[in-house]
Amino acid sequence: MYKRIVIKIGTSLLADKVRGINLDRVQKIAAAVAALCAAGKEVCLVTSGAIGAGVAALKLKERPVSIPEKQATAAIGQPLLMEAYEHAFRKQNILIGQLLLTKDDFVDRQRYLNAKNTFAVLLKKGVVPIINENDTVAVEEIKVGDNDNISAMVANLIEADILLILSNIKGLCKGDPSQDTSAELVPVVEKITPEIEKLVKNSKGELATGGMATKIQAAKKCAAAGITMVIADGTEPAIINEIMAGEPRGTLFVPCDRKLTQRQLWIAYIAHAKGRLSLDAGALEALLKKGKSLLPSGLKAVSGKFNAGDVVVLTDKAGSEIAKGVVEYSSLDAEKIKGKKSSELLRTLGFKGRTELVHRDNLVILK
Repeated sequence: MYKRIVIKIGTSLLADKVRGINLDRVQKIAAAVAALCAAGKEVCLVTSGAIGAGVAALKLKERPVSIPEKQATAAIGQPLLMEAYEHAFRKQNILIGQLLLTKDDFVDRQRYLNAKNTFAVLLKKGVVPIINENDTVAVEEIKVGDNDNISAMVANLIEADILLILSNIKGLCKGDPSQDTSAELVPVVEKITPEIEKLVKNSKGELATGGMATKIQAAKKCAAAGITMVIADGTEPAIINEIMAGEPRGTLFVPCDRKLTQRQLWIAYIAHAKGRLSLDAGALEALLKKGKSLLPSGLKAVSGKFNAGDVVVLTDKAGSEIAKGVVEYSSLDAEKIKGKKSSELLRTLGFKGRTELVHRDNLVILK
């Protein structure tokens, strides 16, 4: 059923600040992945735990806070983490490859294609890619910030069939399972509605960087790409093979029937927005109900500095994000032509530009 699989392993399953890497669990993860590979599946592992492993190696009392300390701790923990994976997979006669990524590897078109090609070669050769965010060099401008979203972006990049997000929680619950062990599990999410988002509790372990909020963000990316996603308790890694066998475990997020194209996914969920355009009611109706492009006449306000070809967020008057798109004008020119009719653009700018401020082909509705 599922040929290409991405599995994300959370810090809570891998690293303890006192004992370091949980080697027994790494061995069990490797065995579960080996069984999938033997069945002809292609598997990528997105792993957390580098900083957690570094915390234990340095005998720190808590996770570092500053970026330089995090980077140094990750630099110490990452080789320890990969050593554990290499040893475990070698026992299974499987080669692994390490890929350390930042947001730029997804945003920059050439780097995106390079990464895509690298994954393709590794999977073709039967190698299991082990992926982590490159915490040793990433700063805020190029960080994704959590491996839940990294795993969804990798799943989109390699056009996976399913993403498994494994941590120490049983799935999405109607309540906080860390506070209420009887909290009811939501077994299937057909669509991520406001009601589903209200269930999110951003609780997380002291070594972790994610939480349920980032898992829901990942689920949105996967659903839009037509990728099934499951959140489950990976305390016992045998659950990987149980899910692949079709057994109901954790929370399953159903993919959308009409998935976005690769370009639409890039605009909506990967590209960094350089500015914001506030629209009037008429423009919103044209976008949401009539499938039209955004014209300068519907623009009320411009914020941020951007160039033609950059991605911007389109908002309503209250500031709620409605869509993202590639803008045809710079922020300076957009400010000049806001509210103007198409017939006034040449006189206002002194040159003949596009009639559309954001063309429909380069626009993705978020709501």
